[in-house]
Amino acid sequence: MKRVLQARKDVKARRAKVKELMSLNLSEIEMDIKLQLIQELIPLGLMQVGEELKEEVKVLAGGRYKRDGIPGYVRWTKQWGSIYLGEQKIPIPYQRVRDRKRRKEVELKSYKRLQEPQGVDEGLLKKILIGLSCRRYRECSEMIPEVFGLSSSTVSRRFIKASARKLKELMERRLDNLDLVAIIIDGKTFKDDEMIIALGVTVEGNKVILGFIQAGTENALVVRDFINGLLERGLKTEEGMLWIMDGSKGIRKAVEKVFGRYVFIQRCQWHKRENVVGYLPEGKQATFRRKLQKAYEEPTYKGAKEALGKVKQELSLINESAVRSLEEGLEETLTLHRLGLFEKLGKSLKTTNCIESIMALIGQRTDKVDYWKNSNQKQRWLATALLDIEPRLNRIKGYKYLHELRVAIQRELGIKKEEVAA
Repeated sequence: MKRVLQARKDVKARRAKVKELMSLNLSEIEMDIKLQLIQELIPLGLMQVGEELKEEVKVLAGGRYKRDGIPGYVRWTKQWGSIYLGEQKIPIPYQRVRDRKRRKEVELKSYKRLQEPQGVDEGLLKKILIGLSCRRYRECSEMIPEVFGLSSSTVSRRFIKASARKLKELMERRLDNLDLVAIIIDGKTFKDDEMIIALGVTVEGNKVILGFIQAGTENALVVRDFINGLLERGLKTEEGMLWIMDGSKGIRKAVEKVFGRYVFIQRCQWHKRENVVGYLPEGKQATFRRKLQKAYEEPTYKGAKEALGKVKQELSLINESAVRSLEEGLEETLTLHRLGLFEKLGKSLKTTNCIESIMALIGQRTDKVDYWKNSNQKQRWLATALLDIEPRLNRIKGYKYLHELRVAIQRELGIKKEEVAA
């Protein structure tokens, strides 16, 4: 019983506070601007909501004890309702108006508009992505006594709706207008699934999220379907393309199968180095990691090849498996060297670091999820995270030399100018 009485006292105190704030006034502002301000500035909004509602009631039913309103429209009872200010749902008292002739209530347009949250879904997306769980949203809402915290179910429904829009936007947007010179592809683990993500690099150096596909592993069939989907959305490859990837045979096979002569592959030097030292005893790993790194840092193809040859000879005395690992795909790790662009573009394109940094940012937004209910949830979260990250991506280092990269790729692949124009 004490709890019930205390709850009633809390409700009365909250409503009294709302009435007090609504009794204050602001100077006259245009209606549309007022409504926008009301939804952004909660304390100021509460001061003005009552005035907006009173003005509309006055237009409809006339002044109190007067008959200067719309014929048949009269003031009816007062009752408590609720509106959204910013992302908060707030209780307010409002005057109802009734149409006596038609025997029905007249809707207050300003009240109706304020019941619909504006731009709330985007705000919720960001809050949830950066670590605010649905269950704790009520605790984290702004500490204004008269404000109702949003329930976890309400937040969940709105997040699902907003993230579904993000997924549709990412997976259906056209790629026709992108002049891409390189694509970096890699996978991120979501519990039992692998999300394979493609990042495009335009000839101006801008990074663009092309899309993703959900798979059990990075197998060739799945990746091929993914790439074909990118082509259907307008991906252009006729001018030649540099693909940066790790040692995944499935991804490599799919890329070569789809693009044939228009593909040029740069294997990630970091992955190759780590694969090789993984065969060695712990005591020798740091030494050979430095030697491989130094060899790959040689600016010319000849210099790098000779340095790697010396490392190979040393490895042959220790571990033949490490030698075979180094030999596998070695030429593809030296693609930028062979094109004569390692010094200019090696920092950005010799590894998959561009997409690895994106994976880390995705992790900041999704790794806190302990339980993935279904595929749709995973894809909605990933799409939302990717579109949130994309605007913050910087141009790659050395972007001024990407035109040279295109020319070099076309020269190596034997693509003629007539083919490009066609």
